[in-house]
Amino acid sequence: MASKSEKITLELAGRDVIISSPNKEFFSKRGETKLDLIEFYRSIEGPLMQAIGGRPILMQRFPDGASGKSFFQKRVPKGAPDWLETAVVATPNGTTSNAMVAADIAHVAWAVNMGCLGFHGWPHTAATPQFTDELRVDLDPSKGITLDDIKTVAFQVRDVLAEVGIDVFPKTSGSRGLHLFAHLEPRWDSYDVRAAAVALARELERRFPETITAAWWKEERGQRVFIDFNQNAPHKTVFATWSVRSRVGAQVSTPLRWDEVADVVPDDLTIATVAERVSTDGNPWAEMYEAPQDITPLLEWYRRDLADGLEDAPWPPVYPKMPNEPSRVNPSRAKS
Repeated sequence: MASKSEKITLELAGRDVIISSPNKEFFSKRGETKLDLIEFYRSIEGPLMQAIGGRPILMQRFPDGASGKSFFQKRVPKGAPDWLETAVVATPNGTTSNAMVAADIAHVAWAVNMGCLGFHGWPHTAATPQFTDELRVDLDPSKGITLDDIKTVAFQVRDVLAEVGIDVFPKTSGSRGLHLFAHLEPRWDSYDVRAAAVALARELERRFPETITAAWWKEERGQRVFIDFNQNAPHKTVFATWSVRSRVGAQVSTPLRWDEVADVVPDDLTIATVAERVSTDGNPWAEMYEAPQDITPLLEWYRRDLADGLEDAPWPPVYPKMPNEPSRVNPSRAKS
């Protein structure tokens, strides 16, 4: 076994990847190491690359493992190998940077060697940045909301989208919630996809006002699940599918089949369990990538709401003021 200070070389995707301190502990609950994390990603390489392959990645680095401090690596650091693929991306305020592209498993291992425990993916590939190919439905729990509440809302979202012919697929967040994704036809940019998400959130709130809210301001949400439409805003990265959270138990943001959602215990889905699950049952999202979805019905809802006098929903404060956007002052301050 290599010592903590030793370096090893792994041959991955036809490349030699140098791993320093492979036995450095990253997750304290069971003692998994840097090398254990790399081996986990190798074991799910096929599904992982379907989800993040070719996407620019914002790396969240934890030099001392999940229990230590972290920082976001917006730019590929000096000294990166010559073979590392990168892409120029922009943050919401317009700042550009050179981000790593998850081109293959060698790139993933290189990032893990840098202490990356959080892969945050852009909503498009580096090859086709003009097309956003993911609709992300983030079920954001308000205070007092339980996992069972979130599961109930997940089924409500699924059924409403099914009415307009859109298939959505569930996954755990790796923390306390669920996310729903649809893989999209290459036709829309992030502004369109965000508009579709806004319309979906508002329609869900109309149908299920006791359990779901589209209210951007926390003071207006009550004890309901917020459909966070701004996770689809341009240049917005989200925690990647199959990525391992910076938690001591090494929980994985794990795709599910719909017949698993009711009974799933997200904390049980870790690097100690997910690899065998994939080996036995395959990728629950395999069908998603075979049938890209059409969000035209959601965009029609959005145009209908505008015609009925609704403004666009508020944008996060890091974005410039947008056309047809309401005031960014929270309601209680506006009244006072």
